[in-house]
Amino acid sequence: MNKDIKTSYKISMIITGVIINMCLGSVYSWSVFRKPIEGALNISSLDSGLPFMVFLIMYALAMPFAGSFIEKVGPKKMTMIGGVIISSGWIFSGFITSIHSLIFTYGVLGGIGVGIIYGVPLAVSAKWFPKKKGIAVGFTLGGFGLSPFVTAPLAQLLIDRFGVFSAFIILGLSFLFVITLLSMRLKFPEVAKENNKLEESIDTTTIKELITDRKFITLWITFVIGTFAGLMAIGISSPVAQEIIGITPEKSAIFVSLFAIFNGGGRPIFGALTDKYKGKISALLSYVIIIVASVLMLTASQGSITTYVVAFSMFWLVLGGWLAIAPTSIINVFGSQKYTRNYGFLFTAYGVGAILSTVVSGFIKDNFESYRLVFVPTMLMAIVGILVVLFFSWEKKENISINK
Repeated sequence: MNKDIKTSYKISMIITGVIINMCLGSVYSWSVFRKPIEGALNISSLDSGLPFMVFLIMYALAMPFAGSFIEKVGPKKMTMIGGVIISSGWIFSGFITSIHSLIFTYGVLGGIGVGIIYGVPLAVSAKWFPKKKGIAVGFTLGGFGLSPFVTAPLAQLLIDRFGVFSAFIILGLSFLFVITLLSMRLKFPEVAKENNKLEESIDTTTIKELITDRKFITLWITFVIGTFAGLMAIGISSPVAQEIIGITPEKSAIFVSLFAIFNGGGRPIFGALTDKYKGKISALLSYVIIIVASVLMLTASQGSITTYVVAFSMFWLVLGGWLAIAPTSIINVFGSQKYTRNYGFLFTAYGVGAILSTVVSGFIKDNFESYRLVFVPTMLMAIVGILVVLFFSWEKKENISINK
C-alpha cells in the first residue's frame, strides 16, 4: 500500500467512525422526544428523563466490559453486535405502553448497544494515527456530537408525520442498516496488532491499580463535573427553549440541530488543545465556559433567543470537549497499551454525570415549575471543577507547560 493510498485509507477509517457515531449519538436528540412522550404516556418531566438517564448509565457501564473484548473479538464483530442491540432497543420502543417498558427498550438495550460500539471507532482511529491521537479521536467522536444536527430535525419530522412510536421504529431500522454496512470496513492496522501483543507482555497494570491511582481518580472526578453540565443541557435543550424562551417545538428542534455542530466541533477543538497543552488547560477552559453559559441562562427571559443560543452552544461545546479531553488524557497519563479498558472504566464518570444531571434537572423542574434554577448547580459544579484541577491535577507540572 503506497503512502497516498495509505493516508486516504487511514482517513476513511475516521470517516467510517464519524458516520457510525452519528447513529450512536442520536441519544442527544432525546429532548425532541420528551414532550411527545410525556403527552402519550401522561408522565412527569422527571419520568420522561429516565429513559435518557438509564441509556447513559448503561452506555457507561457497558464501556469497561466491551473495552476488554475489542482486541479479542475485533472491531468489525463488536460493531455488528452492538448495532443489532441498539437497533432492537429503538424498534421495540415503538411498541411500548408504559414508561417502564421504554426505560428497558430505549434505556437498557439502546444504552448497552452504544456502550459496546462506542470504544471501537475511537480505538481504530487512535491506532491509525498514533502521533495525533487527540485530533483523530476528536474528529471521530465529532460524529456523535454532530448527530442531532441530522437526527433532531429528522426525529421531529417523523414524530409530526407518523407519531412518536413510529419514529422509534423507523430510526431503529435505519440504524441497523447503516451500522451493519459500515462495520465491514473497520479494522486495526497490522503494526498495531503486533504492538498490542508486545505491549500485553509488558503491561502488568491491574484494574485495582488503575482505579485507585490518584491521577485516575482526579481525572474521573473532573470528567463527572464536565459531563454534568453538558448532559443536563442536552436533556433539556428543547423544553427550555419552549418554556423559558417561548420557542415552538419545531424551532427548538432546529436549535438542537444547531447545537450539535458545537458539540461535534468541540471534540476536535479540545482534542487538539489537549494534544498541545495537555488536559489541565483544556479542563480549566471548559469550566470557565460552563460558568459563563450558566450566568447567561440565569438572566434569560421570554424572547431572549440570542442568549439561549449562545449559552446552549457553549454547554454543548464543552460536553463535546470533554469527550475528547478524557480519552486523550487517559492515553497521555496511562499509555495506549490498555486504552480501551482504561477509558471504559474512566467512562463510568459519564454515567454518574448522567444520573446527577437527570435527577437534579427533573427535581428542580417538578418542584419549582421552571428549569431556570438548574443553571445554579451547573455553575457551582464548574467552580468545584476549577479547584480540583488546580490543586489535584492528574498531570505532572512539566507536562502542562504552555510553552512546551
